[in-house]
Amino acid sequence: MATITETIVETDKFLMKEKINWHDLPTPEEPNVPLPPPSTHPTAILEADKGTPDSHVPRDPRLIRLTGVHPFNVEPPLTSLYNEGFLTSPELFYVRNHGPVPQVLDEDIPNWEISIEGLVENPIVLNFREILQKYDQITAPITLVCAGNRRKEQNTVRKSKGFSWGAAGLSTAVFTGPMMADILRSAKPMRRAKYVCMEGADKLPNGHYGTSVKLNWAMDFNRGIMLAHKMNGESLRPDHGRPLRVVVPGQIGGRSVKWLKRLILTDHPSDNWYHINDNRVLPTMVSPEMSAQDKNWWTDDRYAIYDLNVNSVAVYPQHEEELDLATAGPTYTAKGYAYAGGGRRITRVEVSLDKGRTWRLADIEYAEDKYRDWEGELFGGKVDMWQRETCFCWSFWSLDIPVADLEDSGAMLVRAMDEALAVQPRDMYWSVLGMMNNPWFRVTISKESGCLKFDHPTHPVKAGGWMEKTKKAGGDLTNGNWGERVEGEAPVEPEPTKEISMKKEGVNRMIDLQELKANSSAEKPWFVVNGEVYDGTDFLEGHPGGAISITSSAGLDVSEDFLAIHSETAKMAMPDYHIGTLDKVSLEGLKNNSASSSDEPRPVFLQSRAWTKAKLSEVKNVSWDTRIFAFDLEHEKQSLGLPIGQHLMIKVSDPVTKEAIIRSYTPISDTSMQGKMELLVKVYFPSETIPGGKMTMALDKLSLGAEIDCKGPTGRFEYLGNGRVLIGGKERKVRSFKMICGGTGITPIFQVLRAVMQDPQDPTTCVVLDGNRLEEDILCRVELDAYVAADRRKCTVVHTLTKGSESWNGRRGRISEELVMEYAAPEHESMAILCGPEAMLKSAKKILLDQGWAESDLHFF
Repeated sequence: MATITETIVETDKFLMKEKINWHDLPTPEEPNVPLPPPSTHPTAILEADKGTPDSHVPRDPRLIRLTGVHPFNVEPPLTSLYNEGFLTSPELFYVRNHGPVPQVLDEDIPNWEISIEGLVENPIVLNFREILQKYDQITAPITLVCAGNRRKEQNTVRKSKGFSWGAAGLSTAVFTGPMMADILRSAKPMRRAKYVCMEGADKLPNGHYGTSVKLNWAMDFNRGIMLAHKMNGESLRPDHGRPLRVVVPGQIGGRSVKWLKRLILTDHPSDNWYHINDNRVLPTMVSPEMSAQDKNWWTDDRYAIYDLNVNSVAVYPQHEEELDLATAGPTYTAKGYAYAGGGRRITRVEVSLDKGRTWRLADIEYAEDKYRDWEGELFGGKVDMWQRETCFCWSFWSLDIPVADLEDSGAMLVRAMDEALAVQPRDMYWSVLGMMNNPWFRVTISKESGCLKFDHPTHPVKAGGWMEKTKKAGGDLTNGNWGERVEGEAPVEPEPTKEISMKKEGVNRMIDLQELKANSSAEKPWFVVNGEVYDGTDFLEGHPGGAISITSSAGLDVSEDFLAIHSETAKMAMPDYHIGTLDKVSLEGLKNNSASSSDEPRPVFLQSRAWTKAKLSEVKNVSWDTRIFAFDLEHEKQSLGLPIGQHLMIKVSDPVTKEAIIRSYTPISDTSMQGKMELLVKVYFPSETIPGGKMTMALDKLSLGAEIDCKGPTGRFEYLGNGRVLIGGKERKVRSFKMICGGTGITPIFQVLRAVMQDPQDPTTCVVLDGNRLEEDILCRVELDAYVAADRRKCTVVHTLTKGSESWNGRRGRISEELVMEYAAPEHESMAILCGPEAMLKSAKKILLDQGWAESDLHFF
């Protein structure tokens, strides 16, 4: 086996070159097989990746980002992918990452370990050296396809829970490594073992990425499942699983786990969060709401995806390509790709120019068969496919079409069939996750100024594509005619949004402006939403934003603010407070009645009954996803006017829809600061299943000099100093605070802690339990450490991490019962204040109550 190791070392020397042309490499027998295309090894960190957890990964700027800056989910330009040929260079190979790319140093690779455990007689741990030296290495070409390939078409019909892939969510490479079956045999699987669960090293919000396949598949030579350490003859690059990954041919890419660390044999499918909540095709009648309400949809293994389905795409004509009829030849060569799943061969690709009434048979090139016909050693592994009957690679198809026929047609349709006679369906099968989209691929043809113009269904990031154009024109994309209206058919009207009624049934009282104003006091606050009048008196004590949130609205039309802030649950409760309708004349008068203004500069910025503008003056990057936004107030001597422990409301416009977004924030700046306000904000970028935070992304896109609207203060809690606390306007005394927070929930906690620590006469003691995922997620750490160093008797701070690195010496895990018992047991005149993610707050509340805390001693920001 030394020969293999030597070959690997020699091959990797080529990686030091800027340009690699595999066709120039000497090979023992000059194999008659397609070799990888010329490849450039990126060395620069792209600007977009600087400041993210992936700042150690060089990447090709041509890749099209599909989920913002991070995590890295990309596809290559479709034409560039096709033009590279049968094999794809590593720098253009599509990437599907769920989170940060593990950083693996060169010196760490020889000792990289994987464990084989579970239902095995001989649990073992293998390091990278052993995987190379103890097992036969094979080399084979394999096409990997993301289950979301072509998903943007589904998202155009109706938004799924997945992000928009175009038609280039696939790539092909020759992979080198041992067969998984050989590795598993070393551990001697038990008879009752039925599944191989695989887990990677990527640290994600819901644990490490993991999934499973059936054990008998992994042991089947014809299925070709392997552990790969090389791709196109070079060591795996970081985005592709460096140093070791699983490759599962013929199945969706989500089964090919990268950065492999564990193989666990079980008698049931994986219970990993990502195996259950990802890579499934739920029945088409299941809505996102249904799937969220009933988790059984996700645990039913009938809906899990393994084998790829049959699919084909036209690459030429390109999207938005124009064919000049004056200079065009007699024929045009349409070209594209096709693939099938489970090792099945593509047996035909057909093209129609008359809406599927007649079809033309395309030529198919099976480049994979050249590997099947040749036997030898390539890139340190044996090519031994002559007896393998399965097909695991894409095929290229082509068809010469008379230009006159294209000119007479409105669209070109493409479909493929595999050897099991599975054929692409005519129509789309929409599902919640938008996966496995494979209806006929349709390219529209229009004639403009002597040219034929071609449009693909969609483009992954650009606007346009015939589907979007058809939908904007009122076409129904699900009408069985690709949205085109037949003569006399009316445009589709958008479905009306279902509004929640906030009116009390049977209430017909008319209220005028005089009566509204007469009942607009702090004791009896009437306010108006959408022309209806509500009495907030009975909700003064229970309102989460404090009584001031209601009293500041007294006598006003607060429709925009109310509808932007409140959830459907809050809206459904409104009939209880509905007392009548404001007459039209009074409603117009209320809208036109602006508050009197003064030219005198106000000493206090915040107003409870009116919005005030602040201007963005500076943005400081705390980490890749956390910023401090500094805003200028109206003048340099102006104070913010925010009591300690309270919040202000911020309003910005959505950069896309221009709708108002309103959220509550607690500034990180000292309450004594004049002329400025600073907000600590964690930006929630979109992922495949989460659309991202509207407000945080809107703030992140603000340019310097942009203005936001502020109003306040709000909140039921206020710290007066020296242990005096106001809760809902009622004062109480405390000797100690137990502060529990997570992430950016530190901001209101920090405000109270700072007030206590800055006053040497304040005897109140504080314990802060701060939960985060990673060490870099800990916010305000320098300030917290300084308070502890200044007075350890008065201030205790305990950090606990759920995903701490090996070098982390602090507490690990979530904020647990043991941690609360140790540091936050109930005491006389003590109060627990909490802020953070909903799941953390729910868990912490239960722990505190179970340990004897009274609910009246808990406050949640």
